Amino acid sequence: MLKTTPFTDIHIALGAKMAEFAGFNMPIQYPTGINQEHMIVREGVGVFDVSHMGEFWVKGEKALDFLQYITTNDLSVIPAGKCQYTCMPNGKGGIVDDLIIYKYSTTKYLMVVNAGNIDKDWNWVNHIKDLRFQDSDIRLENASERYGQLAVQGPKATELLQLLTDADLKSIDYYAFREWSFAGVPGVILSNTGYTGAGGFELYFPADKGKQIWDALFEVGKPFGLAPIGLGARDSLRLEKWYCLYGHDIDDTTSPLEAGLGWITKLDAKEFIDRDFLKAQKAEGVKRKLVHFECLERAIPRNGYEICNAEGETIGNVTSGIMLPNTKVGIGMGYVKTEYAKKGETIYIKIREKLQPAKIV
Repeated sequence: MLKTTPFTDIHIALGAKMAEFAGFNMPIQYPTGINQEHMIVREGVGVFDVSHMGEFWVKGEKALDFLQYITTNDLSVIPAGKCQYTCMPNGKGGIVDDLIIYKYSTTKYLMVVNAGNIDKDWNWVNHIKDLRFQDSDIRLENASERYGQLAVQGPKATELLQLLTDADLKSIDYYAFREWSFAGVPGVILSNTGYTGAGGFELYFPADKGKQIWDALFEVGKPFGLAPIGLGARDSLRLEKWYCLYGHDIDDTTSPLEAGLGWITKLDAKEFIDRDFLKAQKAEGVKRKLVHFECLERAIPRNGYEICNAEGETIGNVTSGIMLPNTKVGIGMGYVKTEYAKKGETIYIKIREKLQPAKIV
């Protein structure tokens, strides 16, 4: 049986094309189609059901020490009310998951993890707690089933959302959050984050308040052209902004340095899992790198396609790819041998035995 969200029946009633994603029955697209949904978010405002994401509370006097040890970024530098993008190394040079951590105080944090990794991540954090922090007061809670989550994204998102709360949304900086009453629901987490690069907020609320919030959004959203957006456009929007997707561009076999996530890997700031490995890898230099590319001719790169050099030798593989709805240019991400990972370098995507030229950008 597929899991559902507070909005599953609404998606079906709206005629969404539903499919399995991370064990959930999720909307891939609505009758409007992925291309139009993509442009609605870029130019106006759309709402995504992201209730399938996971939420773990971490509390206790040693909560910061615990999170510093299991993640690569330096959580000590951000104040309460801010959040931080980071990843959890797996002790073998790869990545358990990438995630966002919300800092309430030095003793209270919220981890937001990828839907497909909820069980794996929960087992991992408990394993590390039992292994290294067994004598601490750390309290972990998997609250994933208690929360609903909507992402309201696009250049008109803040103006729309402001109609449903008296919190001053413009005062909430990027990667900051606040708990406030929203659409008559108290204690909603209003987070200036998102996975589209189009601006907007992510809302966290008790799952049983989901329909109340959805209805309120679409009532005030009519003049803004608010539309529901599926996971298909969520993928094209994140790829247009070169945001990694776990399970495609990063996974248990890719290191953060290979994936271009050195900026969230603070090797000299603290002790953490795999720090020595990553220090050595940085000193030696990675053998492959994740690159972004644009196709020079009409072509659509897909996950798993080979990347070749001019001689037709395989030098890597595509991890994500689409044809952009607005420019009709094929773009993608993929790992290539480091010597080819230079901006402006011409590479070739092998599509049905034909080498399609592309440029690293």
